[in-house]
Amino acid sequence: MRRRTFLALSAGTAGAGILRNVRAADVHAAEPRAQVKANVVIVGGGFAGASCALLLRRLSPGIRVTLIDPDDRYVTCPMSNSVLAGWRDLKSISVPRHGLERAGVNYVRGRITSIDTQLRHAKLAGGGILAYDRLVLAPGIRFLWGKPQGYDLAAAQSMPHAWQAGAQTEILAAQLRAMRNGGVFAISVPPGPMRCPPGPFERASLVAAYLRQNKPRSKVLIFDSNNRFPRQDAFTDAWNSLYPKMIEWIPVVEDGAVVRVAPKQKILYTSRGAHRVDVANIIPPQAPGLLAAQVGLASDHGWCPIKPESFESSSVAHLHVIGDACIADPMPKAASAAITQARQCALAIAAALEGREPPAPVFESVCYSLLARGSALSIHGRYQLTDGAIRQVAAPDDAGSSRSAQEAQNAEDWYKGVVADAFGT
Repeated sequence: MRRRTFLALSAGTAGAGILRNVRAADVHAAEPRAQVKANVVIVGGGFAGASCALLLRRLSPGIRVTLIDPDDRYVTCPMSNSVLAGWRDLKSISVPRHGLERAGVNYVRGRITSIDTQLRHAKLAGGGILAYDRLVLAPGIRFLWGKPQGYDLAAAQSMPHAWQAGAQTEILAAQLRAMRNGGVFAISVPPGPMRCPPGPFERASLVAAYLRQNKPRSKVLIFDSNNRFPRQDAFTDAWNSLYPKMIEWIPVVEDGAVVRVAPKQKILYTSRGAHRVDVANIIPPQAPGLLAAQVGLASDHGWCPIKPESFESSSVAHLHVIGDACIADPMPKAASAAITQARQCALAIAAALEGREPPAPVFESVCYSLLARGSALSIHGRYQLTDGAIRQVAAPDDAGSSRSAQEAQNAEDWYKGVVADAFGT
């Protein structure tokens, strides 16, 4: 196996492989757990929630694990930009829940409307009540509508965000296909923490790949509310080589922040002027899923503080928060980070139910960004717990290499592995 692929698929690295490669000492400590009788409810069936459920089942058959999610298939954000380029279809990035059920996870298709943290009850839409000993909240993100001004749920039908893969991805792909040759495809990047920070720039690359092949006189504009972005030099070098003069990045200091939109007219307004475009991909600012705010885990515009050794909420006992919703800086809000957080959370819950201390955390992440067919780049991170806080440490020597065909293959291998690990496929 190629060395980098092995790194991406080995235990604890970048999300992939961690569920099948829990340390032997952890499993040995879990052997008496068949007698443990406890209920763990997991709300949210994305990468974080699903992988936490699977690992809890493998660690402790005595724990009844119930996962709640309204969708019987999860559409992955990783690889969703490939749908825009026409390299994949939506079915290829849609994952059913069968693997969870085969592993013994009790999957309930539904939505939690409220949580009583005193009685430890979670209420389902429709009136059902689930009692829990521990609850794991993996609610993902919600959008802060009205930012930019004029951008609301209705506007998203004509100016799609496509930042939650699924129907929005299909709308944006259809608009790209219908765009005239010589048109402008605009991406608006929000300020502040967001899901998948390199994602808008991968999207720009794959949109340009489609345009170069099908509408070569067109242009991609990136209106950015920030002054820099991840692996900026590597992306810029790739664009200059692959898509000369096709992609233009406009930072906030050069009037890159979109402050208002006119969806029907396809006009983006910045502080200095108006920009009429053919396709507008507006990514709004983000916050944790609404349930997290309702339970008191986060402010209206904030994220959820946690204890990093267990991902238990800093404000509510017996309730854990993992994935995009939690504050785990400097870890990115990404699938790989969510899975490594889920691993630590599951180990900590199993230990707590037996009166043990959780094991020392081991966190890693990797974000792959496709640039063209057969070309990609990656961003690796390694983290440890120091003085009660998550700190970034040196990544592997070969992490974050230059764009290459090997990285494109690594991205495919990582995706297959991480989906299998998180969803039991």
